[in-house]
Amino acid sequence: MVLFWALITASSVALVRYVGQAGGREQRPTSAEEIPSERYAREEIDDEEYRRRLQALSERGHWKT
Repeated sequence: MVLFWALITASSVALVRYVGQAGGREQRPTSAEEIPSERYAREEIDDEEYRRRLQALSERGHWKT
C-alpha cells in the first residue's frame, strides 16, 4: 500500500514539473521596444528616461515611430 501511494506521489510531482517546464518554453523573447515600456510601467524609469530610450531605439533602427 505504501508503495502504491509513493508511486502516485512521484507521478504527480513528475507531471507538475513537466507541465511547468512546457509552459516556460512557450514564452517569446522580449523585444527591444518592450523593455523600456515594462520598466516604465513598473516605475523603474521616469517619463524623460522612457522617451530618451525610445528615441535611441528609433535612431538605431530597432523601432519605427
